[in-house]
Amino acid sequence: MIVRTHAQVQATKEQMEKKVKKTQQEWEKRLWHLSKQSFSCEKDAQEAWKQAMKGKPSWLMATFTLKEQGQYQQRGRPKKEATADQTVWYLVPQLEVDQHEVRVLTRKKAAFIVATNILDTQRLSHEQVISTYKEQGGVERGFRFLKDPVFLASSIFVKKPERVIALSFVMVLCLLVYRLAEHLLRRQLVTMEQTLPNQVNQPTKRPTMRWIFQCFEGIDLLHMRIGPRRQTQVLGLHALHQRVLCLLGPAYSQFYFFSP
Repeated sequence: MIVRTHAQVQATKEQMEKKVKKTQQEWEKRLWHLSKQSFSCEKDAQEAWKQAMKGKPSWLMATFTLKEQGQYQQRGRPKKEATADQTVWYLVPQLEVDQHEVRVLTRKKAAFIVATNILDTQRLSHEQVISTYKEQGGVERGFRFLKDPVFLASSIFVKKPERVIALSFVMVLCLLVYRLAEHLLRRQLVTMEQTLPNQVNQPTKRPTMRWIFQCFEGIDLLHMRIGPRRQTQVLGLHALHQRVLCLLGPAYSQFYFFSP
């Protein structure tokens, strides 16, 4: 099906308006320079016009008329009875925007062609079709993230098909946990009307879990034995870590805020 959303149509319309305005100005300048050139005959002028039209967008309508003008070798204003020494030709261009063609192109650019076996719009609206389609990119980025050298997955080599399947299954589970944690944290930030600093120290309500993992690097457990008793302390836990853990809830914070 061909799907268009109102938001996508509006965004594409704004982009096309900027592009049309910029391109029209560029072509007006190009044709102005062309109109200042003189040609010895009509054929040369028409050939120059043909060459100049290469690369013109289909939504720009360009036409021209030829202007004949006599030239005199003698300086100054010629007399009325003077005969021109030669005749030259000038192009007089005209440029217009085909608004109908622009609208057609805008609708074409705003369209998504997707396949689905759910044709009932009551069950799955056009907006839901698009959002579901776009969510595939998040899954693909997630697998790219799992294959990052930081996680050492690329250093694991398995040969047997059943082990390849098992490793893929483990990676899918890891990605599921990663996405669930990210979704939970973002939802809590919106609910609690809070933000976290991103990589450039700007507030955001949509941090990536990868950035949160990097923030939690350098936290260590210190195990101490004092006589018969053993104590454990969490080292390197700062205010940002505590905020994240409180947002994620008891299931996460219990690993850091446990009693010795």
